[in-house]
Amino acid sequence: MMASPRTALLSLAVGAFAIGTTEFTPMGLLPVIAQDLHVTVPKAGGLVSAYAFGVMIGAPVMTLLLGILSRKVALIGLMVLYIIGNLGAGFSHSYALLMFWRVVTSLSHGAFFGLGAVEASSVVSPEKRASAVASMFLGLTIANIFGVPAATWLGVTIGWRAAFLVTALLGAVAVLALSLALPQEAEVQGRILLVNYRCFWGEKCCSP
Repeated sequence: MMASPRTALLSLAVGAFAIGTTEFTPMGLLPVIAQDLHVTVPKAGGLVSAYAFGVMIGAPVMTLLLGILSRKVALIGLMVLYIIGNLGAGFSHSYALLMFWRVVTSLSHGAFFGLGAVEASSVVSPEKRASAVASMFLGLTIANIFGVPAATWLGVTIGWRAAFLVTALLGAVAVLALSLALPQEAEVQGRILLVNYRCFWGEKCCSP
């Protein structure tokens, strides 16, 4: 059965909501994390910097590595990595281990939004591509308004580990939504992605 563009965009927005929630939630939990792991608040703040560094590195690397897969499979794979990272963070009992799993989680961030934007624009007609990409990023906006405060409240009330475990559950919902809603592609996008990166760095481009 062919999924509708609206359903496909909704599934991408769910993924954006999940990623946005896990990105910003630790900021409100730094004092709680610092106290539990016996580190200073500034040192706990390194978790935020590490995540940002992972996003910067992961965006181009993960996109190229997943270029051999269809966008649907790649997006689902990125959300699975997101789930693994948040589960690892939720069961961490040391600062170093939590740092490691936050970096793992961050690797899915940039690539998901990059591939998701391409997927969003591909399921609608050309004149609707801009609004389609905006619809996906609406999930990130909603995460900042509702997801992050809710996860922060949960982390303060029950424990910071619970916040990560709940965000992992959001990832599972996103995987289900993406699996059901995104259309199956006939061809992988690896060569197209490689050409796009070459164009980005100023190399001579040719159509794939």
